[in-house]
Amino acid sequence: MFYVSFAYDLVRSDTTKLLLLYVALFVFAFQIIKKSGFNFSLLVIFSVAFRLLFLFATPNLSQDFYRFIWDGQMLLSGFNPYLTTPNFQMELGVITGFHNQVELYNGMGSLSASHFTNYPPINQLCFLFANLFPGKSILSSVIGLRLIIIAADIGTLYFGKKLLERLKLPSTKIFWYILNPFIIIELTGNLHFEGVMIFFLVWSLYLLHVGKWKWAAIVLACSISVKLIPLMLLPLFFNFFKLHKNEENATSVLNPLKRLNLPKLITFYAIIGTTILLLFLPFFSMEFVDNYSKTVGLWFGNFEFNASIYYLIREIGFAITGYNEIAIIGKILPIISVLIILSFAFFKERNNLTRLITSMLLVLTFYLFLSTTVHPWYIATLVILSVFTNYKFPIVWSLVVVLSYLAYSNSTNSENLYIIGLEYGIVFSIFIWEVALKKRLLVS
Repeated sequence: MFYVSFAYDLVRSDTTKLLLLYVALFVFAFQIIKKSGFNFSLLVIFSVAFRLLFLFATPNLSQDFYRFIWDGQMLLSGFNPYLTTPNFQMELGVITGFHNQVELYNGMGSLSASHFTNYPPINQLCFLFANLFPGKSILSSVIGLRLIIIAADIGTLYFGKKLLERLKLPSTKIFWYILNPFIIIELTGNLHFEGVMIFFLVWSLYLLHVGKWKWAAIVLACSISVKLIPLMLLPLFFNFFKLHKNEENATSVLNPLKRLNLPKLITFYAIIGTTILLLFLPFFSMEFVDNYSKTVGLWFGNFEFNASIYYLIREIGFAITGYNEIAIIGKILPIISVLIILSFAFFKERNNLTRLITSMLLVLTFYLFLSTTVHPWYIATLVILSVFTNYKFPIVWSLVVVLSYLAYSNSTNSENLYIIGLEYGIVFSIFIWEVALKKRLLVS
């Protein structure tokens, strides 16, 4: 079984085996979906079974889970994980009742150990609950983390199917996410909590479509409180809440701003903001604000991995100045991302959920194209949003993103820019075809 080999008999430095298994799993998934005749129940069984194969496996492509367990143990020991770094905590000594403290510290690596945690409060609660799983070993906590992520994927399957049906799309489209080997490996296998964030996001979109917009706001806040990424989607709701036709007048037709249902829009944003503040409240202090803002800022000004446009600009800057200008470029690219988001928010009509989801997909795509760091699991949100659209480029990206792991084939973990160029050459080609050229050629 390919998944068993991937889970229990693979190291990320063995790139030949990694690539062969990964591609084989994509072919395997396609064949299962095709030969099942889109039998929904059968595909559900496969989806759960493939995830359970990873249950007792220690993640082999990422060491982030050590920090997840560390933060959970900090909470169980009565400490606020946002206020100290693992380095500082180890200098103070081993905490009584903190299981596997030395092993977790050594496992997470020096980079994670030297920085404050950047995981929002619901994510922290997941870490805490995972450490309550019976047993005191690292593996028992890994199983706890994995069961939470599997449960979230089942929730995404449930609400994703219901949302597809309401949008009058084939419900089996959800399996391009649920049975996608990339999703199974990066979320269930490597324990990345984008899966939990996505569960809340899809649930929120479903609630929005059925008219329960207040509950949708609360659930969307929960999504943000797992991972901050959905924060950048909030401006896109600006044009979503419109007055009903019988509430419009001649002035509102001429002035788009007056066509907005401002009371509902303001309440929607207020519920989201209040819920997020309440979730952060147990951890709040001025020291927390300072630590958290600095840690989040590091991702824009210090780290670089698997980037596309940023790498091109970096090379141009290096040719001109002779230095890596990440400190400058890392401040400019987020501004460009914000301008793109605002252009979608104010100049694009999104008076139905399909248009809203399409805008979300494109906004997040542009954000990742402009990012200095694009870890493979960041693509998961694009994959789920693409299920509700006609775009396929995220599915292609979820296949070729495995090329980024070739950086671990050498002792220095240095990237081969030709490999990165191949990955993004494929992604950009499909993206430009689907977004810019396909419609024009079909019209002509």
